[in-house]
Amino acid sequence: MWNHPSDRRGDLVIGTLKKAGLAVYDTAGNEIQRLPAPAAPAAGDSPGRFNNVDVVYGWKLGGRKVDVAVVSDRGRDTIRTYVIDPAAARAHQAPLTDVTVPSAPPVFSSSAAEVNEQRTAYGLAAWKGDDGVPYVAVSRRNTTRVGLFRLVATADGKVGYAPVRNVDLPASFALPNGGTWAPCEEPGEDPQVEGMVGDPEHGVLYAAQEDVGIWRIPLGGGRPALVDRVKGYGVPSAYDPQTEECHVTGADPGYGGKNLTADAEGLTIYAKDDGEGYLLASSQGDNTFVAYDREDGNDYLGRFRIAPGTSVDGSEECDGAMVTSAPVGDFKHGLLVVQDGFNAPDETGADGAVRTNTNFKFVDWREVAEPLDLDVAPGDWDPRD
Repeated sequence: MWNHPSDRRGDLVIGTLKKAGLAVYDTAGNEIQRLPAPAAPAAGDSPGRFNNVDVVYGWKLGGRKVDVAVVSDRGRDTIRTYVIDPAAARAHQAPLTDVTVPSAPPVFSSSAAEVNEQRTAYGLAAWKGDDGVPYVAVSRRNTTRVGLFRLVATADGKVGYAPVRNVDLPASFALPNGGTWAPCEEPGEDPQVEGMVGDPEHGVLYAAQEDVGIWRIPLGGGRPALVDRVKGYGVPSAYDPQTEECHVTGADPGYGGKNLTADAEGLTIYAKDDGEGYLLASSQGDNTFVAYDREDGNDYLGRFRIAPGTSVDGSEECDGAMVTSAPVGDFKHGLLVVQDGFNAPDETGADGAVRTNTNFKFVDWREVAEPLDLDVAPGDWDPRD
């Protein structure tokens, strides 16, 4: 989500559509811009595939302060940056302009062949550091690695990036019974991270390792801590090449958490101006969302589901979410936007084939807060402060 600096009618929701690129919506859900993912540079190469997007406010670029949308392109293993034009947004015209340097290097890969193997940039979170520079955390697909980068402005107003450090989360875990457990993955793959959110006010990055749980990673360095585990943590399982699925092979030893059902996915923070607020996580395996305190300890506060309404279906298999306590459009006390993994009812094409599309659901924050007895911001918080 992006807040217009002066006019709520210009507020935007920006979402990734994988191979279909990047979509920009107004707060009534109308699409006002579609930006394609990059084409494959050569025959046999992978085309662009946009995975995650985040927003950074107030960065000095090309002699002026701008807001930018930052995107992970998992197809080409790059970080792409788009400047947001407030005047165009207010007029409901195409507000995003790509300012990525043409020579942007691969985030993780060392060759074109490695890019095409698709162990590439995957999940993404972005924030502005104390030095005024945007920082970006990017996870590497099918690995446990999270890379930290800073955006770099060129003299002509284009944007590249430079590595800061890598954090490699564990792929296996010591259990209280003296054994060792590793989540079941396809051969050659490790438990990956996708959902992430930066919390620079508290100096941490939250990262959802899908089959493990939620990590709290200090931005300044230090040991990551596991905030919560998925329910299946520690359960023995094995990959079956015949079915291409993982199957449980033993009893649950009882070391898992009580709140998250794998995959642990999208993370987002409902921030208040006093540094308090809530961390929300998508519990994809049971189509729910979990709320934690934002403060140290990240205490569990409750769970909720976005259920079907009278004319709109709910959210299932949610990959990503974004929440804000700032007023957005007509949502005066904050807005939660979540990805819906499949849209019901299915659509049947002219050829008789059934197609299940995805979309985004807009939820007034009060619909979440009131049943869980969470705070509702007064409606005057500004993400630029």
